[in-house]
Amino acid sequence: MTERQPAAAFPPPGHNHKSCVELALERAERAFEAKGLRLTELRRRVFEEIAGSHHAIGAYDVLERLGAKGTRLAPISVYRAIDALLSAGVIHRLESRNAFFACHSAHAADRDQLILACGQCGRVAEVPGRSVFEAIGRALRQARFQPDRTVAEVTGICGDCRAR
Repeated sequence: MTERQPAAAFPPPGHNHKSCVELALERAERAFEAKGLRLTELRRRVFEEIAGSHHAIGAYDVLERLGAKGTRLAPISVYRAIDALLSAGVIHRLESRNAFFACHSAHAADRDQLILACGQCGRVAEVPGRSVFEAIGRALRQARFQPDRTVAEVTGICGDCRAR
């Protein structure tokens, strides 16, 4: 069975990102509600900073941006908000950069998403990767290995950057 990949994983440069943030925020509200969690004001603000672009952002960058807007916080407060957002599945961690990005795609399981990171413009995207994770699962079963977590990140150059 061949996986159908979207035509473009990354939105075009200069697109109206406001609708992306609005959709991600709606998805976040539903996810928190479904898990019986509260999307507190702090969690919402941290989420909005992370969802503010299609780039991954570090916790201290979030802290700095919120501080520039007049919200002074201790780093632990931002990390706790990030932990809650990760638990709700509305942000993901870009392991290779120890940074976070908002989930802008509707998918049922994180394990079926490949993370693509452009090394030139810094944008991050998710694409379906079920067959990749099925192959990893087979290899793990054959090795009789129980993973704690499986992440698949691919770094490279996005189509927009290649076209420049």
